[in-house]
Amino acid sequence: MIATMVAIAGICSGLFSAFGQEFRFSGSRKQSRLSFTLIKNLIIVPLFINGKGPFNFILDTGVSMMIVTDSSIIDSLKLKHLRPIKIAGLGKGPDIDAQVTHEMSVVLGKAKIEHIPAAILNEDLLGLSNYVGVKIHGLLGYYFFNSFVVSINYTSQSMRFSLPNPEKKIMGERIPFELLFDKPYILVEAAIPGQGFSEIKVLVDNGAGHALSLEWWKEGTFPLPDRVIDANLGSGLSGPISGKVGRIASLSLGGFNFRSVIAAFPIYDDAGAKAVLINRNGNLGADLLSRFNMTFDYKNSCMYLRKNGNFKRPFDHDMSGLEVYADEGAKKRFYVMRIEPESPAEVSGIQINDEIVAINFATTERMNLNEISGLLRSGDGRNMLLTLNRGGELLFKLVKLRRRI
Repeated sequence: MIATMVAIAGICSGLFSAFGQEFRFSGSRKQSRLSFTLIKNLIIVPLFINGKGPFNFILDTGVSMMIVTDSSIIDSLKLKHLRPIKIAGLGKGPDIDAQVTHEMSVVLGKAKIEHIPAAILNEDLLGLSNYVGVKIHGLLGYYFFNSFVVSINYTSQSMRFSLPNPEKKIMGERIPFELLFDKPYILVEAAIPGQGFSEIKVLVDNGAGHALSLEWWKEGTFPLPDRVIDANLGSGLSGPISGKVGRIASLSLGGFNFRSVIAAFPIYDDAGAKAVLINRNGNLGADLLSRFNMTFDYKNSCMYLRKNGNFKRPFDHDMSGLEVYADEGAKKRFYVMRIEPESPAEVSGIQINDEIVAINFATTERMNLNEISGLLRSGDGRNMLLTLNRGGELLFKLVKLRRRI
């Protein structure tokens, strides 16, 4: 879902080389534990910035410098020196306007960093708050992961981060990675449609909601499976990403093997043409990574994976064709953002901007986006009766879920 380009890393090293750029514990402390919120497999942690907060940030291996997506918090932080920049990212659309600063002091758990390199988006183009259904203020990546050995337990929704200790054994299968522009890249073996098995280079991106995105192959567009559907693939820093969704027969990550993996195939101009710049084929996202409890050791360029209870969870795509977002006001409300063509939602006559008031007569007031997303992929052939508010008129639409890929 989220992807930034090399321009940020270059600006970062040029502007902030004089400042210490690691989180640290005070005194003799060597580790800290923290619970996190997990929504759509994305890790949300509470940050305190310049003594204010907590602010909700997504912990994201796919970003280098910290990104503040909600510029409304800036006035309270009393920042004085901001430098304008342009940022390029995945998605169709021009580079976006942002400002960079070194005036943020950030606390996460028992760790603190002074002068963290940060980019503040002038406009929240990602719409993360609507996507996850809670207020999101930004993204935190490299500068946290590079400071500690970070163990993430998706099962208990908690993490432990500690100072590197060469004498302490880390549990799990060791997977080496290469840090490029402050982001981890690994090699996996995949069944390429029409090409056989091949080793491909992917970004480890736990801030992306999908399982696998395949963006570029050799000289251009990644080969598509025989059966694909048009799909909305989320948003990058440069706007919406559209393309196809299909399945690849197998994917091997170290000694772990997956079958019939859902893969996104973005339109080449939205993603592939930009991925060429760093010679990557795609990325692994949270739908696959959350099947492990994992430890990141950036100092030694590796991660460790252990299966968790989600490992055998089937890979499934939304079965309704609806993309739903949450409007966080005095009362939480859910609206239709996009509708995939020829999907059950389109056939039933649902329209963009319809408000979903109830599902199977259960009011959505008591639901969150996790629950709604689960219902919309809950079973091939299952009927969902949606109560909609369309301009003040109450409508009932029957959607028969269908596994389309």
